[in-house]
Amino acid sequence: MLRLVKILTVLVVVAGVAAFAGYRYWESRLQAPIAVEEETLYEVPRGAGYNRVVADLAKREIIRDDWAFRLLTRIEPESIPRLRAGEYMLEPGMSGRDLIALLGSDRVVTYPLTIPEGWTFRQMRAALDAAPKLESRTAGLDDDEVMALLGREGEHPEGWFFPDTYRYHKGMSDLEILQQALSRMERILEEVWEGRSDDLTIDTPYEALIMASLIERETGAPEERREIAGVFKRRMEQGMRLQTDPTVIYGMGERYDGRITRADLREATPYNTYVIDGMPPTPIAMPGRASLEAAVDPLPGETLYFVSRGDGTHHFSRTLREHNNAVNRYIRNRQ
Repeated sequence: MLRLVKILTVLVVVAGVAAFAGYRYWESRLQAPIAVEEETLYEVPRGAGYNRVVADLAKREIIRDDWAFRLLTRIEPESIPRLRAGEYMLEPGMSGRDLIALLGSDRVVTYPLTIPEGWTFRQMRAALDAAPKLESRTAGLDDDEVMALLGREGEHPEGWFFPDTYRYHKGMSDLEILQQALSRMERILEEVWEGRSDDLTIDTPYEALIMASLIERETGAPEERREIAGVFKRRMEQGMRLQTDPTVIYGMGERYDGRITRADLREATPYNTYVIDGMPPTPIAMPGRASLEAAVDPLPGETLYFVSRGDGTHHFSRTLREHNNAVNRYIRNRQ
């Protein structure tokens, strides 16, 4: 009996040692570096489960001991994250455990999409269509249908999308970017309107959005935005037309070829501020925050005119005579 107890004790010890050694070997296989020698892009397909991904990693020879990863589901099922669809960057030296943790994280590869200040909605849609790996859900839809999908049925899209650099990952859609840009513009416009000056010729946040779009298209010089806003304000107060060329260009649409003729200035479009009184019916571009802030806080002064110097800045004038002299100096002499 004593001999049997000794034998059983030895067997238990041997089994324990073997189990411990087996566990250590299994763990060493999970902790071993994956087989990539440089940064490697790997995609988890939508709907792919853990076992399918492990099989794919083994097939691509990114991991060598796939049995160790399959065994993980039995020994430590709680350590297996829910894998997220998307692209991931695999790094040399990362372990198998690091790899599984990465594929269940939010560290997906992202791509930048820059929407510059002053772009139109048409330009933004073209950029979305051309963005690599971004799912297009608006292709073939007109602007009204796009706005309906965004919950803004019947509204004109121009100006409502905040210009910025947005990041997306494979699997995201253009509608998601549009919704982000729309929500940001709504929030920023509300913030800016709350801080508006008391003495304005505009009465609503939407009018501020329209005014900001005119300012955005007129100048890229930060120091001029409030002065241009002041010119527009004073012209409206005195019953003068705004006479801003970007509204003519916008009204021409795709006919614009880089030149404005006298006939274009006289053409009666809803946007041509040489013909209509006040502001156009909608924004003509996507303004940035600085132009929004200028629209609600115009610079006081007496200037009523401005003309481009040809270097991105403008010469401002108080009288028509001074303005005509500036036109001769900066426009006609240059031509």
